[in-house]
Amino acid sequence: MSPRKTRLVKTCVAAAAVVGLVLAGQDVQASPRPAPPGPALERLDRGLVAARTAEGNFVSWRLLGQEATGASATGVTGANFNLYRDGRRIATVTDSTNYLDAAGTATSKYQVAAVCDGHEGPRGKAVVPWTGGGRYDLPLRKPADGVTPVGEAYTYSANDLSVGDVDGDGQYEYIVKWDPSNSKDVSQVGYTGNVFVDTYRIDGTLLYRIDLGVNVRAGAHYAQFPVYDFDGDGRAEMMIKTAPGTKIIRYGGDGAVLSEKYITMPKDDVLAGYRNTDDYRLSAAGYHRHIVDMFRGWDRHPEVVAGHWPATLEQAFGIEPRYPYPLSETDATELADYFMDVYAPSRSARNVLRAFQGFIVDGPEYLTVFEGLSGRELQTIHYKPGRHDDGLMWGDYAMARIEPGNRVDRFLSGVAYLDGRNPSVIFARGYYTRTTLVAYRWNGRRLVENWFVDSGWTPMTNPFNDGPHGRDGTSPKWGTITTQGDHSLSVADVDADGKQEIIYGSATLDDNGDVLYSSFDVLPEGSAAPGQNVRLGHGDAMHVTDIDPDRPGLEIFTAHEGATFAPYGMAMRDARTGQVLFGKYSGRDTGRAMIGDVLPEQRGIESWASLPGGTDSLGLYTVKGEVIGTTIPGTNQSIRWSGDLTTQILNGALEVTPTIDDWKRGRLLTAEGTRANNGTKGNAGLIADIFGDWREELLMRTTDSSAIRIYLSTELTGHKLYTLMHDPQYRVEVARQQTTYNQPAYPSFYLATDTDWAKVPLPGRR
Repeated sequence: MSPRKTRLVKTCVAAAAVVGLVLAGQDVQASPRPAPPGPALERLDRGLVAARTAEGNFVSWRLLGQEATGASATGVTGANFNLYRDGRRIATVTDSTNYLDAAGTATSKYQVAAVCDGHEGPRGKAVVPWTGGGRYDLPLRKPADGVTPVGEAYTYSANDLSVGDVDGDGQYEYIVKWDPSNSKDVSQVGYTGNVFVDTYRIDGTLLYRIDLGVNVRAGAHYAQFPVYDFDGDGRAEMMIKTAPGTKIIRYGGDGAVLSEKYITMPKDDVLAGYRNTDDYRLSAAGYHRHIVDMFRGWDRHPEVVAGHWPATLEQAFGIEPRYPYPLSETDATELADYFMDVYAPSRSARNVLRAFQGFIVDGPEYLTVFEGLSGRELQTIHYKPGRHDDGLMWGDYAMARIEPGNRVDRFLSGVAYLDGRNPSVIFARGYYTRTTLVAYRWNGRRLVENWFVDSGWTPMTNPFNDGPHGRDGTSPKWGTITTQGDHSLSVADVDADGKQEIIYGSATLDDNGDVLYSSFDVLPEGSAAPGQNVRLGHGDAMHVTDIDPDRPGLEIFTAHEGATFAPYGMAMRDARTGQVLFGKYSGRDTGRAMIGDVLPEQRGIESWASLPGGTDSLGLYTVKGEVIGTTIPGTNQSIRWSGDLTTQILNGALEVTPTIDDWKRGRLLTAEGTRANNGTKGNAGLIADIFGDWREELLMRTTDSSAIRIYLSTELTGHKLYTLMHDPQYRVEVARQQTTYNQPAYPSFYLATDTDWAKVPLPGRR
């Protein structure tokens, strides 16, 4: 046997050693093997799954990344598979990793074994078909309803999800965030209920619950929870922003509570008098008191002392001088009343600051690492950077719409292989004005900072009347990344050096934290300032992958909300350089954008964007920027559902039943009894390749949030590809999917109906 074949057999046998049934919860530890070059990815089992259909039993399983060895006309090559029903071999599958067993019954038991160079590996544990056909309900334990301090009742629904192998058995567990019905955008006033994050086994066993407590507000922008095996021990950890009052609730096998324990506050905070029983939520009266205190210290504010801001609040408000400084309690109260009752409403009728309540603008902020299996607190550190203030320096009082606690509390998170081998966690704060990101490695004992990026403050001449968006920050190194971030981020190796970069909307940071580029372009005729070179700016949607197979490298497709102040409503860019390849000016907030191979007769992946309300479009575009239609598919989320490598779209939001639709074939699935998340965004809990062949599963909450309903595509595919979870870009993007405005996960290579399989990277052979 040749050395190459010997390596293939050994790899195949080692991979087969961890095969097992996801639904059975089999505890199988993978046998050691030498680490391949490139990113350290999960040791997954075979992910075997079966579903009863009208034509028989559909059976599907994973090809692992290390088993892929080459390419054919229809997919990658590598291990083949023997499929067994009730202990008898019924097929040898070579061209895919799925099979339709027309003779199967509802009680048939299936096993699969890898075959490498004629050598069969061990069979995994047997599975039986899902009783619900192509769907399975993972039972949930819904938190109790609650009441806010002002007497408003709220309930809970399951929201964003993530997956991670928390016990090292090669199977995923499910991490579910619970959102209260009074969850808020950062611009919305009011109290919220607590946020809970649960970890479940596939059978519905609740391992533990993290209660973030009253000092973490509920909403898409606040609670990011990356789940990943950060230290390479085969078991996933979870990290999340916490605060005094966050606690871990552990459960026994019978569902009874075993323990409740607060996180460990840093010693300096304990000495300063902070306690886990503190409540930092502002009441309406508390916010008025907060303004009085801020005004009393006005003459000592560093920006005032430096001469950057008006010396008096009267100057800032444009009124005649009235008071001596420093302000007395009485004078500060009078000015606070004027600010809230006269000045703020004069800027915008929406500035009803007397009703401002429920926000958290002071108190400690932490980052906590939790053990994925038990929820045990591994480390808690101060969140970097802290909020500094209630948003005054961040520009939250400067615009016509006064929104304390808004720009300061815009959080993002992600995972990146910054060194090309080990995963780091990324946490970000801010993107409209000051923009910050920090990268950490978890070494199994403590967080080690890789780098910290800070644009610096965007200068203002008057924090109560200015326009800080679109200005450079004070940092000479990172100042140009302000106002470029989106409501999500992406991670990809854009410069092909084997290390991943952070795509922060219209700017990209290199693996070492340096600015790779920040994209600018010229405003066109009809815009606010024709001929001016400006940032592409902030947007709500971003997609990063190899969109054009005839160009080297990756592309980025984004929507932009700058209206007449943005050079494009949508733009396609070169991911390596940030150069705009094509785009379209809209002059309006272009809120949605999507990509997908929806027209297989067209070369490359199509792109499209929609305007507010989703009724108008900017057109359907080819990869060369040619308009091929004015009607467009939906923009909620995409999913790889069909067996022919085309892209499908998840539609449905609010109380509309979600559906999976194909642009040519029509409706492929109606997810009866479920609902999408995040209001008009219409997001799934998760869309990811969590088991079976390379296609993605759809995870939705049931209407009553009693379960997560997992949908499996039972359409046969003749294409063979390793699990997408063994592509480094796709895997970290799945971990990122829970962040703020959920965006689809994409692989690092071109995946469409006209894929050249010889160009698909082979994990471990990069």
